[in-house]
Amino acid sequence: MTEDVLIRKNGPIGHISLNRPKALHALTLEMCHAMSAALSEWASDDEIAAIILDHAEGSRGFCAGGDIAFLRDSALNDGGVSGRKFFHDEYQLNHQLFTYPKPVVAFMDGITMGGGVGISQPAKFRVATENTRFAMPETGIGLFPDVGGGWYLSRLGGRLGQFLALTGARLDGSECQWTGLATHYVPSEMLDDLKARIIERPGRIAGILSEPVGTPPDARIEKNALRIAKHFASDSYEDILASLEAEIESNENGGAEWAQKERDTLGTKSPQTCKVALRQLAESAQLTDFADNMRMEYRIASRVLTRPDFAEGVRAVITDKTGDPKWDPATPEEVSEELIDSIFAPLPDNEEWTPL
Repeated sequence: MTEDVLIRKNGPIGHISLNRPKALHALTLEMCHAMSAALSEWASDDEIAAIILDHAEGSRGFCAGGDIAFLRDSALNDGGVSGRKFFHDEYQLNHQLFTYPKPVVAFMDGITMGGGVGISQPAKFRVATENTRFAMPETGIGLFPDVGGGWYLSRLGGRLGQFLALTGARLDGSECQWTGLATHYVPSEMLDDLKARIIERPGRIAGILSEPVGTPPDARIEKNALRIAKHFASDSYEDILASLEAEIESNENGGAEWAQKERDTLGTKSPQTCKVALRQLAESAQLTDFADNMRMEYRIASRVLTRPDFAEGVRAVITDKTGDPKWDPATPEEVSEELIDSIFAPLPDNEEWTPL
């Protein structure tokens, strides 16, 4: 059992706390396995009525993502073999949570990115606080918004998911509630009390979380919702860029400054990843089974892991922190439909992703 995740029974509650504070609780393969094993055991344990998923006390962040350094090392040194194993088993955990027979309460108190999104979004109850910083920033490192991101983001409406997937924009707690990514917003000072009450009365989770806790701050993203819906309307990346450029040139409704900021942000992202993300969300929106979504995302992950942009993006943004990734292909126009098709193509039968 790894010490990076604390697993215990707390009366009628199965309690899982991420405990890798120096890495902001980024997930390792061992952590995924430990969580899956506990969830499997508790699914058939009549004493367990619900699951609490949070991070250890006294530490920052809920979960900053997956083990990016490990994945880059795999891409560079073992042809992606161990990286694909990580994705495969992490996605099994994501699917296990999505289909779990008992209510899960995820407390997104702090940074919730990448892999942290993958384990919190499947929960029936997703609790944000003033500390929440939610993002899917993968386009900036040549990866893609995986761990079920295609499913969740494509279902937000108003093209908010496409905006979040492409720009990697960070949402605070009230924005998470406004978009539907969180089901509840509570001040962090109330969390201990709420958890204690859930342990006392696990059959009343919805009522406990919904009791008056004051009004959350205004959701800043709401002010730009119409702009997002307009400029991110297309599934063509070139169309989105052209729409922003036209807004910058015309500035009819004073939107040039916003459009310039988003255009500049997109200029730092991997063109390959942005095109992958748009196709991913478009295809996921048509799916009716979360397992099919994870099968698609595993195909993408298997290919993108060893494409040039991932190792280069991690180098520029995380390892060297130079912020100067050399993307390959370098422009959206150079990312061909044939390349995208090859990334989404089925794997050999014995290599496809399967649920637990």
